[in-house]
Amino acid sequence: MHQEGTPKTPTVRFDAETGYLELRGRSIPENSIDFYKPLTDWLDEYARTPRPRTVLHMQLEYFNTSSSKCILDLFKRLESLRAMGNEVEVLWHYEPDDEDMLEAGEDYQAIINIPFKM
Repeated sequence: MHQEGTPKTPTVRFDAETGYLELRGRSIPENSIDFYKPLTDWLDEYARTPRPRTVLHMQLEYFNTSSSKCILDLFKRLESLRAMGNEVEVLWHYEPDDEDMLEAGEDYQAIINIPFKM
Protein backbone atom coordinates (compact mmCIF):
# COMPACT_ATOMS: atom_id res chain seq x y z
CA MET A 1 0.00 0.00 0.00
CA HIS A 2 1.39 3.39 -0.96
CA GLN A 3 -0.22 6.80 -0.66
CA GLU A 4 1.61 10.04 -1.22
CA GLY A 5 1.15 12.60 1.51
CA THR A 6 -0.70 15.87 1.20
CA PRO A 7 -0.47 18.99 3.37
CA LYS A 8 -3.09 17.33 5.62
CA THR A 9 -2.32 13.62 5.36
CA PRO A 10 0.86 11.59 5.83
CA THR A 11 2.69 9.55 3.25
CA VAL A 12 1.89 5.88 3.81
CA ARG A 13 4.16 3.03 2.78
CA PHE A 14 3.07 -0.40 3.98
CA ASP A 15 4.98 -3.28 2.38
CA ALA A 16 3.63 -6.76 3.09
CA GLU A 17 6.65 -8.41 1.43
CA THR A 18 9.20 -6.85 3.80
CA GLY A 19 7.16 -5.98 6.90
CA TYR A 20 8.25 -2.35 6.51
CA LEU A 21 5.55 0.15 7.45
CA GLU A 22 5.94 3.92 7.36
CA LEU A 23 3.83 6.97 8.19
CA ARG A 24 5.56 10.28 7.44
CA GLY A 25 4.34 13.87 7.42
CA ARG A 26 1.32 15.58 8.96
CA SER A 27 -1.92 13.94 10.01
CA ILE A 28 -4.74 16.45 10.14
CA PRO A 29 -7.24 14.96 7.67
CA GLU A 30 -10.78 16.27 7.39
CA ASN A 31 -12.02 12.86 8.52
CA SER A 32 -9.43 10.76 10.33
CA ILE A 33 -11.60 7.65 10.41
CA ASP A 34 -12.02 7.71 6.62
CA PHE A 35 -8.29 8.24 6.13
CA TYR A 36 -7.12 5.53 8.56
CA LYS A 37 -9.73 2.84 7.76
CA PRO A 38 -7.86 1.52 4.69
CA LEU A 39 -4.70 1.35 6.82
CA THR A 40 -6.36 -0.65 9.59
CA ASP A 41 -8.02 -2.87 6.98
CA TRP A 42 -4.61 -3.44 5.38
CA LEU A 43 -3.13 -4.40 8.76
CA ASP A 44 -6.02 -6.80 9.40
CA GLU A 45 -5.26 -8.51 6.08
CA TYR A 46 -1.50 -8.43 6.70
CA ALA A 47 -2.02 -10.14 10.08
CA ARG A 48 -3.23 -13.27 8.27
CA THR A 49 0.25 -13.91 6.83
CA PRO A 50 2.68 -11.46 8.43
CA ARG A 51 6.42 -11.32 8.03
CA PRO A 52 8.38 -12.68 11.02
CA ARG A 53 9.44 -9.09 11.79
CA THR A 54 7.35 -5.96 11.30
CA VAL A 55 8.77 -2.47 11.82
CA LEU A 56 6.65 0.68 11.80
CA HIS A 57 8.50 3.94 11.20
CA MET A 58 6.48 6.84 12.58
CA GLN A 59 7.82 10.19 11.45
CA LEU A 60 4.96 12.60 11.96
CA GLU A 61 5.52 16.33 12.24
CA TYR A 62 2.12 16.81 13.82
CA PHE A 63 -1.15 14.96 14.32
CA ASN A 64 -4.50 16.14 15.62
CA THR A 65 -6.63 14.59 18.35
CA SER A 66 -8.83 12.56 16.00
CA SER A 67 -5.72 11.15 14.30
CA SER A 68 -4.28 10.15 17.68
CA LYS A 69 -7.15 7.71 18.27
CA CYS A 70 -6.73 6.22 14.80
CA ILE A 71 -2.97 5.88 15.34
CA LEU A 72 -3.72 4.06 18.59
CA ASP A 73 -5.93 1.67 16.59
CA LEU A 74 -2.96 0.94 14.29
CA PHE A 75 -0.78 0.25 17.32
CA LYS A 76 -3.41 -2.07 18.81
CA ARG A 77 -3.40 -4.14 15.63
CA LEU A 78 0.38 -4.35 15.78
CA GLU A 79 0.14 -5.30 19.45
CA SER A 80 -2.15 -8.20 18.47
CA LEU A 81 0.38 -9.24 15.85
CA ARG A 82 3.08 -9.29 18.53
CA ALA A 83 0.83 -11.29 20.87
CA MET A 84 0.67 -13.96 18.13
CA GLY A 85 4.45 -14.40 18.44
CA ASN A 86 5.67 -12.05 15.74
CA GLU A 87 8.46 -9.55 16.27
CA VAL A 88 7.07 -6.00 16.11
CA GLU A 89 8.87 -2.73 16.70
CA VAL A 90 7.97 0.95 16.42
CA LEU A 91 10.64 3.46 15.50
CA TRP A 92 9.31 6.83 16.66
CA HIS A 93 11.15 9.62 14.84
CA TYR A 94 10.91 13.21 16.01
CA GLU A 95 12.89 16.42 15.71
CA PRO A 96 15.36 16.87 18.60
CA ASP A 97 13.63 20.07 19.76
CA ASP A 98 10.07 18.69 19.45
CA GLU A 99 9.19 17.71 23.01
CA ASP A 100 5.50 17.34 22.15
CA MET A 101 6.19 14.55 19.65
CA LEU A 102 8.61 12.88 22.06
CA GLU A 103 5.91 12.95 24.76
CA ALA A 104 3.32 11.59 22.33
CA GLY A 105 5.60 8.66 21.54
CA GLU A 106 6.21 8.05 25.23
CA ASP A 107 2.46 8.13 25.89
CA TYR A 108 1.82 5.50 23.22
CA GLN A 109 4.72 3.43 24.53
CA ALA A 110 3.13 3.44 28.00
CA ILE A 111 -0.20 2.20 26.61
CA ILE A 112 0.88 -0.38 24.03
CA ASN A 113 2.91 -3.53 24.62
CA ILE A 114 5.27 -3.03 21.67
CA PRO A 115 8.94 -2.05 21.87
CA PHE A 116 9.43 1.60 20.88
CA LYS A 117 12.71 3.18 19.90
CA MET A 118 12.78 6.95 20.11
